[in-house]
Amino acid sequence: MTRKQIAIIGGGPAGLAAAEVLSQAGHAITVYDSMPTVARKFLLAGKSGLNITHAEDYRQFADRYGTSNAQLRPALDGFGPADVRAWAAGLGVETFVGSSGRVFPRAMKASPLLRAWLKRLQAAGVTVLTRHRWIGFDDGGHLFETPEGERRIACDATLLAFGGASWPRLGSDGHWTAALSGKGIGIAPFRPANCGFDVAWSEIFSERYAGAPLKSVTATSDAGTVPGEFVISRHGIEGSLVYAHAAALRDRLETTGKASLLVDLAPGRSANRLAKDLARQDAKASLSTRLRKAAGLEGVKTALLRELVPAGDLGNADSLSHWIKALPIPLLRPRPIAEAISSAGGITWDSVDETYMLKAMPGTFVAGEMLDWEAPTGGYLLTACFASGRAAAEGLSAWLKR
Repeated sequence: MTRKQIAIIGGGPAGLAAAEVLSQAGHAITVYDSMPTVARKFLLAGKSGLNITHAEDYRQFADRYGTSNAQLRPALDGFGPADVRAWAAGLGVETFVGSSGRVFPRAMKASPLLRAWLKRLQAAGVTVLTRHRWIGFDDGGHLFETPEGERRIACDATLLAFGGASWPRLGSDGHWTAALSGKGIGIAPFRPANCGFDVAWSEIFSERYAGAPLKSVTATSDAGTVPGEFVISRHGIEGSLVYAHAAALRDRLETTGKASLLVDLAPGRSANRLAKDLARQDAKASLSTRLRKAAGLEGVKTALLRELVPAGDLGNADSLSHWIKALPIPLLRPRPIAEAISSAGGITWDSVDETYMLKAMPGTFVAGEMLDWEAPTGGYLLTACFASGRAAAEGLSAWLKR
């Protein structure tokens, strides 16, 4: 059998997953990446603990992708959360399930997993060329900027895995959109996903509490009610609990111009109990003392109530208990896409067939975040990148056989 030359452009999780599948099929694989090393975003995401997948019921897991559930489901059926854990184990990386159901490598970091993965790809004959920035199509091939100058490469088939438009300093800058839209490929505008939001904090509150975490709370939006924690930032709010609601909050801001994250500061207590406990406090005591004794609130939670609750309600037990249980944090706008963990938007699903091949460009396949889907942060995002990369690789391999 003549070995086919396949170019995979983009060395993130989707591109490397595709390289693994295609190398096993006996093809000659070259991965091109614009950065000095591959998977830079993957490494940065793993610095504070790599959430690689999630251990919840698979049917619930597969419904985490909003309007793209149906399109992603076949890929996830082929490589789901259990497969991710088995794959990591095959690389010598043990995983465990955290209290929230999130799955992490035992070492918590991405670097040991990536090193083992690249070693296995190298042993399989995969070539990785870094500092190769794709600049366009050229007579059936591709043009790259390299340290040695412009280079043209030809191949039998291509898999594009450029990523979306978040964290552009790590390589995902959306520079490819003009070239692909010029080929008649539909591309939805990129929007921030898994992002923080701006809030009009007072200067005093912002200076004193930026970086302070709000722990053991729940938050509600159109996405439902989720427990967790988030952080006050100088500009607004950030953190995992905010990211869980980010898509719903962003969409509401876009459609109505207004959105609030509704926070329960004391999820273990009812409003009725809080009102009674607050009413029993000495009316002459300070707000901080009353909240600490009656509701177990202090620090940034007390400060947040001072910041957002009308002054007249702070001395009324019934009103204050209501605010504690349902405190709306009014949002101004999402933080810029350059700060977002991931992005929504990209190549529209009607531009690809069921094998992830571009309808307008036979022999060119796409995977990962450059497609128009989004997911809650962490394991959902990575699992779908792995799964779509593998599914696109299988589609490419089948196309070559035909």
